[in-house]
Amino acid sequence: MTDDVEVPAAEHHGPHGYISDKARYLARLRRIEGQARGIHRMVEEDQYCIDILTQISALTSALENVALGLLDDHLRHCVLDAARAGTSEEKLREASAAIARLVKS
Repeated sequence: MTDDVEVPAAEHHGPHGYISDKARYLARLRRIEGQARGIHRMVEEDQYCIDILTQISALTSALENVALGLLDDHLRHCVLDAARAGTSEEKLREASAAIARLVKS
């Protein structure tokens, strides 16, 4: 089990970087929800453990891809906008902390 540390949401003015891809992110997250339900069903039906682990690996990869996309959007939008405004230090700290959490997971 990992230590869940709540990180306060940073103040951000304007739309988030992912807003132009919001529908795509939501579609991907719906597929991920379906994958999680499928894994649940596999356990309920006593499926072979290696098959379940394979699906867990696919689910983990899908979540990592969403996280990397959001991180990329954050860097391209929020951090870049802050850099243009000369206020990038906090956004860089946020990004670094997010990367550290992703690497630990």
